[in-house]
Parts: sequence; structure tokens; C-alpha cells
Amino acid sequence: MTVTVETLEKLERKITLSVPVTSIQTEVDARLKKLARTVKMDGFRPGKVPMNVVAQRYGYSVQYEVLNDKVGEAFAQAANEAKVRVAGQPRISEKEGAPEGELTFDAIFEVYPDVKLADLSSVEVEKATASVSDEAIDKTVDILRKQRRTFAQRAQADAAVDGDRVTIDFEGKIDGEPFAGGKAEDFQFLVGEGQMLKEFEDAVRGMKSGESKTFPLAFPADYHGKDVAGKTADFLVTVKKIEAAHLPEVNEALAKSLGIADGTVEGLRADIRKNLEREVKFRLLSRNKAAAMEALVSKAELDLPQAIVQSEVERLKEGARADLKQRGIKDADKAPIPDDIFRPQAEQRVRLGLVVAELVKANDLHAKPEQIRAHIEELAASYERPEDVSRWYYGDNQRLAEVEAVVIESNVADYVLSQAKVTEKTLSFEELMGQA
Repeated sequence: MTVTVETLEKLERKITLSVPVTSIQTEVDARLKKLARTVKMDGFRPGKVPMNVVAQRYGYSVQYEVLNDKVGEAFAQAANEAKVRVAGQPRISEKEGAPEGELTFDAIFEVYPDVKLADLSSVEVEKATASVSDEAIDKTVDILRKQRRTFAQRAQADAAVDGDRVTIDFEGKIDGEPFAGGKAEDFQFLVGEGQMLKEFEDAVRGMKSGESKTFPLAFPADYHGKDVAGKTADFLVTVKKIEAAHLPEVNEALAKSLGIADGTVEGLRADIRKNLEREVKFRLLSRNKAAAMEALVSKAELDLPQAIVQSEVERLKEGARADLKQRGIKDADKAPIPDDIFRPQAEQRVRLGLVVAELVKANDLHAKPEQIRAHIEELAASYERPEDVSRWYYGDNQRLAEVEAVVIESNVADYVLSQAKVTEKTLSFEELMGQA
């Protein structure tokens, strides 16, 4: 049979389908007979319900199922014969005036676009580089020391300084009235580490045990507590105890407590360098991959199948509802979320997917087994039992598919960077880690 595909606009197409009524009725009869063998109804033994009763009860739903199946089969066959790559689900509507003995339907659908890739030699990409400095190792050692610090109570005459742990009572009022969350007893925090608002820390810094102070505090307009955001409260704070922090010395004892095999400071610093270099490598790969992908997509020409974009919008909305539910939001699964919130993100994801798929096909950038194995081994290297992690990945096809996708993305990024005009930019360790 010759299939005529009508172009409506851009990626939208239409095919007219024809389904014989006899094939529908034959299949309906077969399904009702099969159903009659197991259906249960009051007043009849199983398998003894008369066919006319079964047809009366289930005929409409069975006919609906069969019609959907037959139209779906007809569309799949027609699309295959016409050699069109269907994007998303078709919209099918019945036509009037069909020939006797037939039902006809219009199937309107979208096809995948032709993707025109840019000449990558004209594309400019910024590639970041970074290294692990001794200063970065020193900062990491300090963090590890802080995680293991101990506290000793200061003398009564000593004032609170940065790094001290203070125990306080406080009560805040706005226009003379207490507010929710504005009062606490035996509350502890570390001075100078950003655990409290700056005005609060500034007020407590310099106070001594047993002292009380009243001070104003202006809550930021974007403060998480909406009831007090943008308002000014008067706080009464009483310092009950001040404890000085004691950081462990950088010595063999610290190294051993951190599980360093040879128990030396040199071994500790070497282990920290190794871990930081692994983190730097992955962050650079991620950053440079994103830059390569952005450059690739920005120069490509294609139309977007709106059916696939809408599917991605729905997927993002479901993810947002799941996140709200995890946060304890009531009726999160029914939360009204406008499509427009996620449409730009969905369009970008679909565009990226189509462009990457075209580049992979055109340049054979598929993930090879040895690449997948090397990536899994690298992921597993940071764990105590790497062989168990490797088995975990290879034991599930979904996890393997995720690794394969990552490897393909890396292949695409490497290819783009090998063809494009690359400008290298050296970042400090802090800039790369987002600490600057």
C-alpha cells in the first residue's frame, strides 16, 4: 500500500489511516470469548456466563481497546512504510465519510528534524585549567582540624572572640511583641563562622560570661522566615558560657586518626593532594564539557519537535513535585506548576540531545566497552573496596546505561575541543571549587 504523508508545517505531518470494520469485529469477538472463559458474575458459574451477557457488560470497553490497538498498528505500519521517524505520540481523530466497511482516521504527528551541525573550526570554546596548590592542601588540613576540635571553658573575665563556642539565652521582640523562633535557652553557636546573622555575631563578640545586652537586628528582606523578613527586632541576649576551641596539632597522631597508612604528616598531605586532584579533574571535566556542549548547540540549526519538548516539560514538573513532596509539602503531587516555568530548560535539553545524537552518529563517538570499564574503575577508585563498586555498576543495566551516557558526553566534548578554537583559562583552586 502506498502511504501518503502530508506536510502541515515544519515538523508536523499527517497520514490518513484505514481500518477494516471486519478486522475490528473479529478481534472483539475473540477477546470476548477469551474473557467469557474466566469472567465471574453473580448467578453464573465461572466460564458459564452467556456470551450475550458478557458482550453487554464488557463489549464497549473491549471494542475501545481493540480499536486503539488496530489504529496504533495501522499507524506504526504506515510510518514504517513511509520511512518517517516519528517524534512523540500522534494525535488521532476519526474522519467522517469513510467507505463502507472501513473506518478512517487522521494521524497528525511530528518527525525528528534534520540537524545542521556547525563547522566546529569556527566555534570558540573557553577551556579551564587548574591545579592543586600547597595553599589548598593547607586549607583542607585546617578544615579537618576544625572537624576534630575540642572546647574548654574560658575564665569568667575572658571575652568571646572568633572561633569560641558560646552558650546563650536570647529573646527577640518586634514592636514589643515576641515572635515565633525568636527565643531560645542554652543555645550554642560558633562566633565568626556565619552560623548567625552578622549583627547577632557582632553583638555577642566581646561579651563575657554572665553579661547581658540588648541590641537591634534588621532581618534581610530575603530572610527565610517570611514573618520577620525585612523587619527590625530588639534582642536581649545573655551569655552563659564561653568555650575556647582547641585544634589538634598537625602531627602523626592526627594522620593516624584520619586513617593514613604510614601515619605521617607527609602521607596525610599526599592523600589530601590525591583526593583534591581527583576532585579538580572531575570539576574541570564537567565545566569544560558544559562549555563544549554550549558552543556545539549554539551554532547548530534545527527545529524542535514540540511533542518531545512537552514530554520533557512533564518530566521536569514531576521531578519538581517529587522534590516538594520530599520536603514535606502537603498535596505536592497536585501542585499546579505552569509549563512555562520549565519550557526553556526543556527546550535546551531536547536541543542538546538531538545535536549530540547527530554528532555521535556522524563521527562514531559511541561509548566503547573499554571506555566504560575505565570510567567505572575511576569512579570506584575512591572507595575502600573498588571491586564491590565495579560489580554494583555492572550488575544493573540502568546504571551501566548512565555510565555509557557520561562517556558519550565526554567523547563529544573531546571531539568539539579537538576541532574548535580553544582558549585556555587558568582558574585558581578556589574559583574552580566555587569558594571565591
